[in-house]
Amino acid sequence: MTALADAPAIVPGVYDIPEADYHRDPVPGRSLSSSGARKLLPPSCPARFRWEQLNPPGPKKTFEIGSAAHKLVLGAGPDLVLVDKARWDDKETKAEVADIRARGGIPLKRTEWDMVHGMAAALRRHTDARTLLSPDRGDPEQTLLWPDRETGVWRRALLDHLPHNTSRRMVIADYKTTTSANKAAITKAIFNYGYHIQLDWYRDGIASLGIDGDPAMCLVFQEKEPPYLVNIVQLDRESLQLGRELNRRAIDLYAACAATDTWPGYSNKITLIETPPWAATALYEESM
Repeated sequence: MTALADAPAIVPGVYDIPEADYHRDPVPGRSLSSSGARKLLPPSCPARFRWEQLNPPGPKKTFEIGSAAHKLVLGAGPDLVLVDKARWDDKETKAEVADIRARGGIPLKRTEWDMVHGMAAALRRHTDARTLLSPDRGDPEQTLLWPDRETGVWRRALLDHLPHNTSRRMVIADYKTTTSANKAAITKAIFNYGYHIQLDWYRDGIASLGIDGDPAMCLVFQEKEPPYLVNIVQLDRESLQLGRELNRRAIDLYAACAATDTWPGYSNKITLIETPPWAATALYEESM
């Protein structure tokens, strides 16, 4: 792995850089991430993507909890700081929390602190999850940088865990926190949040950089409430192929928008809205 500061220039490869630097985009002239690709596509649009690219959103508690769990599970990430006060709305505590965030840390309430530590302990008791994310098996939070073969667009990915090369097929695990890890909830989350798009993005980066030509991909879901249950899933070929097609569409769209600095919104025409079946059904049931 290469530290970005040690590289003479940005070249395709694996880099070990802080998460904040990754999100600021380490590539001169900008690169496209999986989250950016998903933001370009419906139900979002290029205009929304561009606004958030130029105006990065501030910290959200949900994301901070996920990052805190990642830190304890993977062993890499921002510092976690316990702010052990009953209320956070007084002037002194607000200033303390703001200072922690300004230094790149994550402030946590006592209940949140106990929760993420409980999650990490539960995951370590899960044999398969512990093995997939073990620091003995690979390196946490590694950045991949590579150019798209068709458009030349630079792409980037931040892997939760990049396994060491062995004679066996590489297995990439991505860790997700969730409210429910049962199969139905996971299936809905995968397609609502575009995790099939994300996994293909990672898979293409690994293959493009010659790390492994055909890595296996899986998602490690963990609930955020006791007993912090874990469920590990793989996607079928159809799901990954759909992700690949959507990635291709997003990259081509990004290249076209960037070439002209034109970032369209949802539509430039008047859109006809048709009555969805569920609305008609609800009206019918109310009239009975």
